[in-house]
Amino acid sequence: MIEPCRLGAKEAALRIERGELQAQALIASCLERIAARDAEVAAWVFVDQKPNIPLDVKPLYGLPVGVKDIFDTADMPTEHGSPIYAGNRPRADAAPVALTRNAGGTILGKTVTAEFATFVPRGTRNPRDLARTPGGSSSGSAAAVADCMVPLAFGTQTAGSVIRPGSYCGVVAYKPTYNTLPRAGVKPNADSLDTVGLYARSVEDVAFFVEALVGLSPGQIGSPRIGLCRTWEWEAVQPEMAAAFESTARRLEAREVRLPDSFKALRAAHTTIIRFEGARSLADEYRRFPQLLDPALRKRCELGYAIEWSEYAAARKAAREARERLGDAFAGCDVLIAPAATGVAPLGLGSTGDVAMNVVWTLLHAPCVSVPVMTSPSGLPLGLQVIGRIGEDARTLACASWIEGAFR
Repeated sequence: MIEPCRLGAKEAALRIERGELQAQALIASCLERIAARDAEVAAWVFVDQKPNIPLDVKPLYGLPVGVKDIFDTADMPTEHGSPIYAGNRPRADAAPVALTRNAGGTILGKTVTAEFATFVPRGTRNPRDLARTPGGSSSGSAAAVADCMVPLAFGTQTAGSVIRPGSYCGVVAYKPTYNTLPRAGVKPNADSLDTVGLYARSVEDVAFFVEALVGLSPGQIGSPRIGLCRTWEWEAVQPEMAAAFESTARRLEAREVRLPDSFKALRAAHTTIIRFEGARSLADEYRRFPQLLDPALRKRCELGYAIEWSEYAAARKAAREARERLGDAFAGCDVLIAPAATGVAPLGLGSTGDVAMNVVWTLLHAPCVSVPVMTSPSGLPLGLQVIGRIGEDARTLACASWIEGAFR
C-alpha cells in the first residue's frame, strides 16, 4: 500500500472526499517524511507540527502545502532567507496563502528560499543527489515536493526560480502568465518580473492547484502542434541536455521555430530590469542593514543603483515590444518547447545554477511548465520546458499534460 505522503495531490483529495483517506493521516505521513529526511535535505525553515486542518473544505480537503519563505504567513515566521528578518511575524497572510486556506489547503510550513529570492543559496540539498544544488531561489519548495514531504508547494520566479529547480529536482514546475496568481504579501524582488508559481509531481496536480486558487481550468487538447525553440542562449546548453532535448523533440515531431533576431537583446534587458528593480526593492535593507546582506547581493544592489533611468526605460520598452510580437513567433504552434535548464543540477551548494534557459520567458511574461520527461545518462532529471502564449495558460497546461502522457 502506498504511503499517503507519496500520493499525488488530486488523487489524495479524491480519496479524502470518498472517505478512503483522512486528511489527518496524510499530514501525519508528510510530517513523518519530513522528520526522516529533512536533516539531510534541509528543505524547511519552519514546520507546523500541529497545523490547523480545514476538514471537508472543497476542493483541497486539507491537503498539505509548502510555502516559500518570502510569502507572509500570519501564524508562522516569514524570514526571507535573511538574518535581517529573524523571528519576523507578519500580521496577515499573503494572498496566495489566504486563497489556499479558503480552498481547504493546510499550510504545513515555510520552505527555504535563497536570500530575498535572489541567487544566494541557503543550504538546501537536491533529494535526487544530496551533493547537488536543488536550484534556486525556490529551493526548499522544489526539494520538498520531490522528496514527497508535501504534494504541493509555492515558489516564485524572477529569473528562473520556479522552472529551473523543477528541472533539477525532477518535479513539475509551473510559472503562470505574469500576475495570474496574486502577489500581495509576497516580498518583492523585481516587481515587473516577479511571478508566483507552483510545484507538484504531475501536470494534473499543478492544474488542480491553480484551478482551486483562481478558477483557471486547463481543459483538453488533441495532438498539439509543437515548436522546437533553441532560443538565443543555446550555446549555454550542456551536451547531455542538448542530446536529450533533440531526442525528445523528434519523438514529439516538433518543428523548429526561430525567435526574431530582435529577441537577442532580451537577456541584457532582463539583467537591467532585475538589477534596477531589485536594488530598489531592497532599499531599506541596503540602507539600514548593509552588513547583514550577503556581500555579493550588496554588490548587485550597488550595480542596480548605478543604472540610469533611461537605460531601465529602454529595457522595459524592449520587453514590451517583444511581448507584442511573441504570438507571431509561435508560427502557428500551440506551444514551444525548450530545455528547462542548461543541464543537470550542478555539483555543490555554492551556486543555484544557470538561468540562461529561463530569463527570456520570464521577461516575456509567458506561461511555462517544466515536465520531467528526460534523464541524463547518469539518471539525473532533465526538465522539458513547455511555453505558451501570454495568457494562454489553459492551453499550455493541456499541452504539457499531453506531453507528459506521451512519455509515461
